[in-house]
Amino acid sequence: MSHPTLFFYPRPRVDIAEVPAVSHAGAVLLTDTIGATGLARSLREALDPWTKPLAEHHAAKVLLDLAMTLAVGGEVASDTDLLRCEPGVFGDVASAPTISRILTALAQDAPAVIEAISQARRVARERAWVLAGDHSPAAAASAKKPLVIDLDATLITAHSEKEQAAPNFKRGYGFHPLCAFLDHGSDGTGEPLAIQLRPGNAGSNTAADHITVTRQALAQLPAGPLVRGGQGSKKVLIRTDGAGGTKDFLQWLTRRRLAYSVGFTLPANTPDLLKRIDEAAAWTPAYDSDDDGVRDGAFVAELTGLLDLTGWPAGMRVIVRKERPHPGAQLRITDHEGMRITAFATNTPRGQLPTLELRHRRRARCEDRIRNAKDMGLEKFPLQGFAQNQIWCQIIQLASELVAWMQTIALTSTDARKWEPKRLRARLFEVPAILVRRARRKILHLAQHAPEAIKVLTGVNRLRTAVAQT
Repeated sequence: MSHPTLFFYPRPRVDIAEVPAVSHAGAVLLTDTIGATGLARSLREALDPWTKPLAEHHAAKVLLDLAMTLAVGGEVASDTDLLRCEPGVFGDVASAPTISRILTALAQDAPAVIEAISQARRVARERAWVLAGDHSPAAAASAKKPLVIDLDATLITAHSEKEQAAPNFKRGYGFHPLCAFLDHGSDGTGEPLAIQLRPGNAGSNTAADHITVTRQALAQLPAGPLVRGGQGSKKVLIRTDGAGGTKDFLQWLTRRRLAYSVGFTLPANTPDLLKRIDEAAAWTPAYDSDDDGVRDGAFVAELTGLLDLTGWPAGMRVIVRKERPHPGAQLRITDHEGMRITAFATNTPRGQLPTLELRHRRRARCEDRIRNAKDMGLEKFPLQGFAQNQIWCQIIQLASELVAWMQTIALTSTDARKWEPKRLRARLFEVPAILVRRARRKILHLAQHAPEAIKVLTGVNRLRTAVAQT
């Protein structure tokens, strides 16, 4: 028989007993965020028409339970049992069959339901930004430092027959949603503004889809200096890759007075144009991603005056970048003298070229936002109907927004402000605790030995203090 010490870890006796322990106690940060932002109230009012008067479970509570489930690590509706077993923290949670029936009922009137949910999200977002104060994403927005909305699409594989799932350009099968994320910058994460579910064969550079998603994203911004009367301002920057670089989309952005920074497809005679730039010695060193110096082997130049921009909006500038490719990278036909060539278009009239190019390159953060959204439900669509999965996209956005708002309000002075879902679960949401009753009150005792117990308690206190002060 092996000696116990050879196992490295203790081997206590294991059984099952009724104990006051609470799993996912740190998710009280999310439940408090729901209360602080008024999301429960606004969503309840929005979904009242789709909830029967004597229903035991309101449709709003069901959607919030699903969003909470995705936030703490669940993937499908049946994972709500993670919450159902803790009524002291999460309240009454509907059974899986009840959830399925409610989702089916909502999907039967999907356009109206999605509009109602979107309106409730906008109201809660406005409240969240007020509570965040100086830490609000819009607090210091200006024409020089605009609020950035990133657009990007992603491919989602469907492993079974789903309504409107289709083959995609990478020979896969599933969906091709187009997303809009608000960028919180390098000091934070981001929050979703719109997710448009599309079949897998949807076009990458469809101007109509980009216009639709941008309009939905703008509708999520609080009314005021950023958006007024459906029109935008130069305090809002739309940023996307070359898929959004179409004449129709940029003309639409220009008519709404929005700033943009969009990938631009170079013409076939690009090598000849670049030679003229070489002759004029017009290349400027590009900035490093940390903005603390030049980037070795990377240069930028303006190409606007050398291009035929007939049909493109007035005031558009085209900026080109060249960089020594990574070892092993394949060069393309538009590359020049062994240098990787890319370009983007912007209507920002002033600013140093390296600064504008660095601003555009930071669009890569959108890929992190999509990856996080996939970690909160976007990786798979568990429902069969297309309308049902459209509702699922709204639940994904609710989950992502709850996390983003919680970080913006409660965790602003800690490194947890930038933590992604996986780390938040491991360090905060799964903090152990016990739930006790004292003097007719419920008290959640967080385990003192938990490494992040103080962060959870401090965050809860900030949420409650912020509400009391407004």
